[in-house]
Amino acid sequence: MSILRYILLTAGILLAGSGLQAQPENDGGARKEALAQARYLKSIFKTDEAIDLLSGFVTPGSMDEEVLAELADCHFQSADYESASGTYFLLSSRFPDKVIYKIKLMQAFYRLKDYPGSIMAGKAALQLDTIPAVMSFIGDAFRQMDRPDSAFEYYSKSLAVKPLNESVLSKAANILLKAEDYDGVLALTEAFSQEDPDNDVIAPIRGIAYYRKGDYANATNVFQRQEDIGNDSYPVHLYLGHCYWQTKVIYRAEKEFLAAWQIDSSDVNLAFYIGAVKAEAFRPFETGVKPWLDKVWDRLQPDPEFLSRLHQQYGQGYFKDAGDHERAIEHFKEAYRLNPKSFSILSTIGYCYESKKDYRNALEWYQKYLEVGKPGTKGYKFVETAIRYVKAQLFMDEPNAKK
Repeated sequence: MSILRYILLTAGILLAGSGLQAQPENDGGARKEALAQARYLKSIFKTDEAIDLLSGFVTPGSMDEEVLAELADCHFQSADYESASGTYFLLSSRFPDKVIYKIKLMQAFYRLKDYPGSIMAGKAALQLDTIPAVMSFIGDAFRQMDRPDSAFEYYSKSLAVKPLNESVLSKAANILLKAEDYDGVLALTEAFSQEDPDNDVIAPIRGIAYYRKGDYANATNVFQRQEDIGNDSYPVHLYLGHCYWQTKVIYRAEKEFLAAWQIDSSDVNLAFYIGAVKAEAFRPFETGVKPWLDKVWDRLQPDPEFLSRLHQQYGQGYFKDAGDHERAIEHFKEAYRLNPKSFSILSTIGYCYESKKDYRNALEWYQKYLEVGKPGTKGYKFVETAIRYVKAQLFMDEPNAKK
């Protein structure tokens, strides 16, 4: 809300725009009866009727606090946040020592997506009283403005007063997760974890922090415990699957990924994970692995790097399981075309040709690898040995070729 609008509000000019009409003075009995009737109408969600009734008791130059407060609440309840914020601002200006109007103004501005205004009203409320919920609200507004550092500051202030607030703690911890401060997440949530180790909001956040910092043992313990106590959520199965995959407990990884898929089958990455772990578990390619790769293929967005990985998985399946060297080579070549940085594919293509005894093409692709590979590495030494072998085979074939 602009400064000009604030000035207009203070002057009371916007009252007419809020549905407040100048009417002759009414006696106290009629006013009391109207307030009671308006509160009843508001309680049964007939806010338009309540607003019409209350508007008759607003006169120019008067400041009937009780009537205006009810009127503002009616505007807020009917989602007319513009009128609500105007009236709350007027009340806040007229009664600066009453924190309730500043809090209501903060909420109305937030609903209007006027986050700077909401922050300003919240800070004004905090000058009158230390209220953790208001600190958290200011944090939410900063987060909406994509200012995570300021949001974290106010979440921390709220937690300093009320340290075991699950909602605020999860928001603060998620900011640290996004910033990749995994030790910070664990430190922040430690006290809460001691009090409530099985909490289904904070415990998974700690599990994610453990997983992302590479502490798969602790991550597995956290997510397995969540599953054991009945947390059947998608993130628990997904991260537990990743934990078991990282620690090479492939059959458990497969089980958890499939459980996650039963909950949400929209994630193309999950389909790829399932195909990959099935391949590592030596499931039959055509019936076990390929159907999952096909799901990825059908849904995939055109991401060259990911497409390259997908082609490599197809190639490995056709080569190792189906024994179809031609189709494997097809996929490996396409994988390299899509992602030339993955030059190890060159040696794989060479090996495919070598396996089908096409030594000339094997030599060609091995030599391509040597042009870009790093001397001394395991892969480079493998290719050097392979080249000596295929050259020997070509030499052995020369007399037969002449005959």
